[in-house]
Amino acid sequence: MTITGILDVLGQPHFERLKSGGSDFGNESIVDRINPQMLYLVDSMWYQYPPLSTFWYVLIGLFMFCIGIISGIGNGLVVYIFTTTPNLRTPSNLLIVNLAFADFCMVFYMVPVMVYNSTQGTWNLGPLACSLYGVIGSMFGNCSIWTMVMIAIDRYNVIVKGISGPKLSIKSVCIIMFIIWVHGLIWTLAPVFGWNRYVPEGNMTSCGTDYLTKDWKSRSYILVYSVFAYFTPLFTIVWAYFHIVKSVADHERNMREQAKKMNVESLRAGDGGDTRAEIKIAKVSLMVIALWFMAWTPYLIVNYAGIFEIFPLSPLSTVLPAVFSKANAIYNPIVYAISHPKYRQALSEKCPFFCSADTSSKSDAASEKTAATKT
Repeated sequence: MTITGILDVLGQPHFERLKSGGSDFGNESIVDRINPQMLYLVDSMWYQYPPLSTFWYVLIGLFMFCIGIISGIGNGLVVYIFTTTPNLRTPSNLLIVNLAFADFCMVFYMVPVMVYNSTQGTWNLGPLACSLYGVIGSMFGNCSIWTMVMIAIDRYNVIVKGISGPKLSIKSVCIIMFIIWVHGLIWTLAPVFGWNRYVPEGNMTSCGTDYLTKDWKSRSYILVYSVFAYFTPLFTIVWAYFHIVKSVADHERNMREQAKKMNVESLRAGDGGDTRAEIKIAKVSLMVIALWFMAWTPYLIVNYAGIFEIFPLSPLSTVLPAVFSKANAIYNPIVYAISHPKYRQALSEKCPFFCSADTSSKSDAASEKTAATKT
């Protein structure tokens, strides 16, 4: 497929091109292939588009299959390592386990369904499966981001507040996780009970919230849900990490001023390990969060484009952000494997075929000795 052809598929309806011999689809609509039981859920806008090229269905199915394999292994290892390693079984690390568990569960259900539908070239399941797909994807995504919010708040308490900040306990973390899951379940069940609904998305191989129906009930759900599932978490995380960076910068400045007064080059010998450990933990969490927002922002834009008619949507322009959003499930284990010394060390001991131990890992792990009690 040429660049012109790709832009054409991403852009406006192109039946005229198809009629002139640009494709073998003729006047067939992308909706014609879907399970007839699903037709009442399909917006009339999609009838103007022909089916996507087989190339796109194969590419999407293959990409989702790779996401499922990488994320399943990666998040499974995170859960296994953090729950079976004594010095990693801390209250704060339970949040990391919760994050990996949410990502694992999301791909466990969603990836096989989307791969199967990609092989069929349409949603070949019924309305119930469509609703379940939407609920599961939305719930696990919601739980993932709010777990990251709690991780950011915990880092804020540890790094900024220090000994004066509230300390997490196993009980308090369990309560936080329970609230996160109930919160996610309530929001994602709302469309099932009439506040918006779950419908097939543009390419008819996945389901999501209805962002094309223009009544206030459908629009209000997307607007309110985006506040609680996107903007509020985003501003909370930005606020937390702004103060974390500010606290670290103030600490560094005080260290330099104290070193000048004592006529020494650095005071790192006394507390450098703790400082490096705290900064490393903050960087890991911030990287995971940034990757999550990079994954979900395009999908938010598509939803807003639909309810506000900001720009025209096509089957391909809606499915790509949906697929890209699911890729966030593979980021977390990769980030922890690269940047978390204690996790990497435990992984090299329990699963040496995935990671080899090195001296830097042991050195970094030793430098985190004090910080480990906080995480």
